[in-house]
Amino acid sequence: MNERKKKKKMFFFGALVALLLLAAAFAPALTPYDPYEQDLSSALLPPSPSHLLGTDRYGRDMLSRVIMGSQTTVYAALLLVAAITVAGSMVGICCGYLGGRLDTVLMRISDIFLAFPGMVFAIAVASVMSGGIMNAVIALACISWPKYARIARSQVLSIKNMPYIAAARLSGLGTGRIIWRHIVPNIAGPVVVTAVLDIGTMIMEIAGLSFLGLGATPPTAEWGSMMSNGRSMLQTSPWVVLSPGCAIFLTVVIFNLAGDAVRDVLDPKK
Repeated sequence: MNERKKKKKMFFFGALVALLLLAAAFAPALTPYDPYEQDLSSALLPPSPSHLLGTDRYGRDMLSRVIMGSQTTVYAALLLVAAITVAGSMVGICCGYLGGRLDTVLMRISDIFLAFPGMVFAIAVASVMSGGIMNAVIALACISWPKYARIARSQVLSIKNMPYIAAARLSGLGTGRIIWRHIVPNIAGPVVVTAVLDIGTMIMEIAGLSFLGLGATPPTAEWGSMMSNGRSMLQTSPWVVLSPGCAIFLTVVIFNLAGDAVRDVLDPKK
């Protein structure tokens, strides 16, 4: 694939991601009904022109709740990815550039976190913190930052002895300015690609914790929680589960394809 096709692909999926983020940002204005208003007389209505995705057991419009749920799920995933990218990358940069005991201690701590099964550890942390969407984000952040620390550290180790870094030291630049002006820009590519590819994964993991009752709490519109609330009606009213399930599927596909496109453009080996 030539460079022009790669960039067109990246812009196309970037536009889809932008539309998704705008829809999530303006979700309250896009919902045809109040996503939290209950009407028991309209409970479990199948999809129809008046309720395109049907209603749930409380008579709430599923389309409205799916749209509102995008705000909770997508932005929670973005917050999580931003936090672990910044925190993990800074740990990796400091370890790779400074070395010594700091490197040894922090890398052994990251090894401890990597030794635990990810979701099992996240479930344990979220359980201790009594659930909630922010607690779910914190629980997943605890298990996800070591990957970025490892990536950033390996990249720093590969460039810290380059001639332009040595020239920066000889010119009198301090450690902070060398890291900010020379290290960060040169390791940003792999870190950004990993972060974009991770968004879809984090959406599924946040939805998974909510499905288990360890994330968003009712009546908050969140895709995983909505699937959990409707799982007992899968055979009688499948739209209650399929609507948020399809929303998760499409969103993860969009972010994964966008991540692949970004990787194709930023990967120097290709």
